[in-house]
Amino acid sequence: MTTEAMTWGIAGLATAGVIIRPFSWPEAVWAVAGAVLLVALGLLPVGAAWVGIARGADVYMFLTGMMLLSELARSEGLFDFLAGEATRFSRGSTSRLFLLVYLVGVVVTVFLSNDATAVVLTPAVFAATQAAKIDKPLPYLFICAFVANAASFVLPISNPANLVVFGGGMPPLHDWLRMFALPSLAAIVVTFAVLRFRLRHDLGGTVAAPDDRPDLTGCGKIAAAGIVVAALGLIVSSALGYELGAPTLIAGLVTTALVLLIQRTSPLPLIREISWGVLPLVAGLFIFVQALDLTGVTARLAELLKIAAQTPVWGAAAGGGVIAFASNLVNNLPAGLVAASAAHQASSPPDVTAAILIGVDLGPNLSVTGSLATILWLTALRREKQNVSAKDFLLLGAIAMPPALLLSLAALLL
Repeated sequence: MTTEAMTWGIAGLATAGVIIRPFSWPEAVWAVAGAVLLVALGLLPVGAAWVGIARGADVYMFLTGMMLLSELARSEGLFDFLAGEATRFSRGSTSRLFLLVYLVGVVVTVFLSNDATAVVLTPAVFAATQAAKIDKPLPYLFICAFVANAASFVLPISNPANLVVFGGGMPPLHDWLRMFALPSLAAIVVTFAVLRFRLRHDLGGTVAAPDDRPDLTGCGKIAAAGIVVAALGLIVSSALGYELGAPTLIAGLVTTALVLLIQRTSPLPLIREISWGVLPLVAGLFIFVQALDLTGVTARLAELLKIAAQTPVWGAAAGGGVIAFASNLVNNLPAGLVAASAAHQASSPPDVTAAILIGVDLGPNLSVTGSLATILWLTALRREKQNVSAKDFLLLGAIAMPPALLLSLAALLL
């Protein structure tokens, strides 16, 4: 067996483990096991593995900051407070609550990123369904996963993958909006329409008024302020062309330290509640990308993109479609990294790169492991004792993703 075949085989099996989770072991176990095996068999030099891990430094900082802010908000009652407000504004209507959750999801994704929607919004939505005494919370929780990807290319900061795809060639904000405003609108509207229709039978009944209206404590307000500061930091950093991890991590650390100092409590209980396994999972995915890159896959994709560029519209549409489905096979983070490298080598025109970005961002709405945001969403669900199988997500994603992708690409190219 050739080195290339062994590398692809190990990466494929490890990815399958992340998707299927044999023995109910966490996703990180399979990603790390695959990465270790690649190094142990000499398929990836140790130095190259460290290079792969280092490529994710900004993502690790971003996720750590967001997880700190999310856990702090949960422990200080911010989510319970927001849940009470949501049920109050729904005025007893499940349809109105569904729309409200979706709109909030759009706002959080646009200004805080899709990963933040998974980490921060999911527990808040679950708290809202509990406060409203809703028997079937999953329709509202599904919103968090799908809107996190559907609204993730409104702004450059809406998805860390956007910065990966464009790299140092990030378009100015007005050019970005010119390219992606209509495709984003198409993705957001179509995804909502499909979810609302497909889940309509699970939205029966009414929204109960909460037993009491919890007050937001002083530390809860500090947690909310920390999230707002993080959002402002992301916007400013994106406008100035800086990476997003450091300001998010700083916001999380400063907010957490401030609350702990006020309460004079140990950080250990909060630290123990955070799902740290996400970080080695991401590191494993970056190592897979590094290993696959050594097999020459990037160079081959670059040649294909050069051919596609000869027929710009159809080539761009094909590129976006292929990367959308490929993201569900290997996760959109490594798929985006490989596609971005290939597009750079091929000197792809802006429309081709933009179509690839739409595929990277929106394609993962097909499967549970298509994007890091969806994996984070699954982790948040398990904390609330809610389970969604890969099959259930696929059945919904197979209806929601293709029309949204098709119309988004059409809005971009036509």
